[in-house]
Formats: sequence, structure tokens, C-alpha cells
Amino acid sequence: MRIISRIPGFRRRPPTVSVVRLSGIIGGAAMVRRGLVHQSLAPVLEKAFSGRRTVAVALAINSPGGSPVQSDLIAAHIITLSRERDIPVFAFCEDVAASGGYWLALSAGEIYANQSTIVGSIGVVTAGFGLDRLIERFGIERRVYTTGPKKGMLDPFRPADPDHVEHLRGVHAVLFERFRDFVAERRGHRLAAPEDELYSGAFWSGSQALEYGLIDGFGSLRSVMRERFGTSVRFRQFGMRRGVLGRLQRATGWSDPDGAADRTWADELLAAVETRTMWGRFGL
Repeated sequence: MRIISRIPGFRRRPPTVSVVRLSGIIGGAAMVRRGLVHQSLAPVLEKAFSGRRTVAVALAINSPGGSPVQSDLIAAHIITLSRERDIPVFAFCEDVAASGGYWLALSAGEIYANQSTIVGSIGVVTAGFGLDRLIERFGIERRVYTTGPKKGMLDPFRPADPDHVEHLRGVHAVLFERFRDFVAERRGHRLAAPEDELYSGAFWSGSQALEYGLIDGFGSLRSVMRERFGTSVRFRQFGMRRGVLGRLQRATGWSDPDGAADRTWADELLAAVETRTMWGRFGL
């Protein structure tokens, strides 16, 4: 290669950065919609880490979170590929990288954001509604038959049971411990804030996140990559394919990577409401 590069007129091809867009809710929804799932992303990630001239993988993240399991699976796959292929990973947080969205960012060796990006929300949440008084008002009787006293726990049409809530808190504790350990493992000595603040479940602006050591700096994907690998660097875009419905959903602010066109309008409306609720937690 060195001999060939000296031939007059020969140009060595520029390095390539693979750009993987991780945008939307993570995991399957409680209703019908699906967001970022490992099964769909796995082949995309494999391709992104391929190529002889691939010098880095850049993750463009814009997610308010979602499933802790899918967040863990996706992040673990990225870390494994990075180590196996010896290719560094950089994360670029856009509007929001919170909860599971920040979990994905932790798969990168370096994390960048905008000063106004929403970052953090390191914790676990379960939200729902208590509708027992509503059905009582209309004279509706709830009938549930189970094989165990806790099989129907957290039924929104029944009054909250303290034992069931305590059980849920126990599950939350396990998930939270895993999240907290992963943050400490990936950020290590870069963390610069008290634990009771970092793991309070709060979210912060990019400026505060930099101060706390949750990110490494400010900058756009293209500017940082060109500074790191030269102005001639090329970018390859990777992402999950979307059908016609998926493109329409993306235009309205919520995603469906499966592009399922056979759902009812009511299902789609519920999915849209659920998605907007998650984004709305961060003022978006």
C-alpha cells in the first residue's frame, strides 16, 4: 500500500464514520407501538461496524427512554462490537438522551451534546392511572379471576394494594441498581457530582451534564468527527427501514420502525398519545 500510494495520481480513500441514528422510544410499548428494539437494530449495528475504512461509529441519539431490557441489550451489543472490531464509539445527544436514552449513550467511549440537550433521568419509573372510582361511578363491576393473589396486581380498575406497591418497589430497586452500576462503570472517575444528586432521577441541561461529568463536551456529530479524523472523512448513514406509515409517523413526531399499516386508527391514536406523553416529560 505504501508503494502504491507513491504512484503519481494515486489517492488514498478517506476514512469513514458510520452514523447510527437511535431515535424514538426504546422497546415495545404497553399498547401497540414499537420503538427501538434490539432484534431490529442488531443487523444495522453489525453493518455499521463493518468496512475496512470504518474508523469510528457515531450514535445520533434522540430518545426519552423506555424499556430497560432493550436499552441494556442494545448498549451491550454496541460495546461488544466496539471491542471485537477495535472501533471507537462516539455518542451525540440531540434534543434528549434521558433514562434509557442516556443508557444508550453510555455505550460510547465519549459522549457529546448541545448545551440545551436534556440529559440524565437516571432512575426507574412506572406510571399508570387509578380508574376504580370511575367504574364505580358508572356502576361497573370489575371481575378478575387469577391463580394467585398477586397475578392481577396493579390492576388500574382496583384500589392500590400496599403489598403490590411494595412488590413493585422491590423490582424497581433491582433495575435501578443495574442502571446505577452501569453509569459508574462507563463514566468512572469522570463523574463529578454527589451520588444523591446523580441518581435522584432528575434530568439536566447539557451544560449541567458536562459539569456533573455525564458528558464529555459540546459539539455536533460532523464537527467533532471532522476534527478527530480530518475534514475528508466520509459518513455512512445507518438506520432501521420505515414503510410509508413509518415515514408519516416520523413526520408527526413519533416512530414505528415496523411500519405496520394494518393497525386501527384507535390503536395509532393511543400509541401517539403514549409517545407524546413520554416526550412531554421533558418539555418536548
